[in-house]
Amino acid sequence: MIDLCVIGAGPAGLMAAEVAADAGLSVIIADAKPSFGRKFLMAGKSGLNLTKDEPFAQFTAAFEEAENWLLPMLESFGNDDVQTWACALGQDVFTGTSGRVFPKSMKASPLLRAWLSRLLDKGVQFKTRWQWIGWDGSALTFQTPENTQTLTARTCVLALGGASWPKLGSDGTWAEILANQGITINPFKPANMGFKIPWSSHMIPHFGAPIKTVQLTAGKKSVRADFIISSKGVEGSGIYALSKDMRDGSRLVVDLLPDTKHETLQDRIARLPKKASRSSVLRKALRLDPAKAALFNEFTRNVPLSDIAKTVKALPIEHVGPRPIEEAISTAGGVPRNELNDRLMLHKKSGVFCAGEMLDWEAPTGGYLITGCLATGRWAGQGVVDYLSLRKA
Repeated sequence: MIDLCVIGAGPAGLMAAEVAADAGLSVIIADAKPSFGRKFLMAGKSGLNLTKDEPFAQFTAAFEEAENWLLPMLESFGNDDVQTWACALGQDVFTGTSGRVFPKSMKASPLLRAWLSRLLDKGVQFKTRWQWIGWDGSALTFQTPENTQTLTARTCVLALGGASWPKLGSDGTWAEILANQGITINPFKPANMGFKIPWSSHMIPHFGAPIKTVQLTAGKKSVRADFIISSKGVEGSGIYALSKDMRDGSRLVVDLLPDTKHETLQDRIARLPKKASRSSVLRKALRLDPAKAALFNEFTRNVPLSDIAKTVKALPIEHVGPRPIEEAISTAGGVPRNELNDRLMLHKKSGVFCAGEMLDWEAPTGGYLITGCLATGRWAGQGVVDYLSLRKA
């Protein structure tokens, strides 16, 4: 009988497997896809943001409601530990100007290859195209290309992700399996996603254009960041940072000129000829680039010239809700804290642990997501080690 079966080969699952293997346990990792770490590789396409180099208290605060729950896990494996871990895999890191930490290669594939090789050297077995479909008594059941397989393991770590990017493996189908065991699953919600805007035709030339160096506010949260005008609406780092508040009902307001005071803008406008056109005001007094001017016009058709300076400092961006969950970078919802003990083991399934994005926590982009997955995976793996040690005692 195998000591541990890890289901799901993303960062959380791989970390849990390594902790168990380091403790001398026999480990199998099973994944439904033909290869491991597919969403992890996707995350690295535009530069693998592993963590954030900032004071620990500031780092953990980004997890908001989940901070108290995740704090011991992040204390055990936090933002500094992630950098040490990556370097040990031969992937030196660097810190960008915003504090975001990346491998020098900027890619996920070299790190993933080194990690999988290290796991193989530690005796971990890999099973691909093994789709978990539930339990048969105490045995785990998988649909494989050949037939249905069952596997008996002393413990199991479920690290199956949330419900975003289903083509990469995080399809959320595990929720029904656990619900059928009497386990409460909080509904999935998109996180770190764009928002839909039914643009007028005059915005078409600006699709793909960045809106740079603006101050975005939603609810009580405000960030200095960029975002992108897309054919579907708005997206990008500034939007993702506020997406939770926007999703939950807060209005998005943008200061298009955060470095220019309202009084300065008023003075510039006053110096223009009294019959200056609206376009002249935007170009000569506000000095908006074409994309910012188009965005301003899209939401201020009825704003009089006398209010332009005030409005450009607090432009309301009207949207019609988040993009579909399948397009989200991550998800909220999943297994809530009260269904798990302090070691992330399910109260209703002894020996079954959960980790990663399938837990009900969310965090912004910027390195928090991957660190959270690694930390919870490590915590669950250590939970397995402790659980089996107690049973042998």
